[in-house]
Amino acid sequence: MSLIFILALALCAFAFILLIGWPLVAALARLAASTISASILATLAGPAAASTGSDLLTALTPSLLDLAGVALTALIGLATVRFQRWTGIQIEARHREALHSAIMTAARVAVAQGLTREVATEFVAAYARSSVPDALKRLSPSSETMDALVRSKLLEVRGR
Repeated sequence: MSLIFILALALCAFAFILLIGWPLVAALARLAASTISASILATLAGPAAASTGSDLLTALTPSLLDLAGVALTALIGLATVRFQRWTGIQIEARHREALHSAIMTAARVAVAQGLTREVATEFVAAYARSSVPDALKRLSPSSETMDALVRSKLLEVRGR
């Protein structure tokens, strides 16, 4: 392995960090510092090894490759965790939007039918339970939260 290949590998790793986001840069600062230090040591040790006749760079190459492998494995693992968190947030947002949409639809129907406040509240809650059970299961709002949400949407529809 040549030194250029090792430096190119390090450059690719840093580009990957920048694409994933700055929070990962802070978390991986110590690991990157040791990688950079090892690369600098290998770069500076090359001419010294050639002038003294020792094969220091050749001796350090397997260790540097192991270090690069560990760094890339850590980067891939952290990127995977970050992606899972991001998609989890997206899924939760979709469930929340579906729940709000179902409640608004039922609230419009209840107001259009002229239902009383209590009957309308029960109607909207039952409609939401039947139309978006996955969202309710995933978000699991308390009954107080659900009642407050239903009442606020009913007031919003009646206020129009």
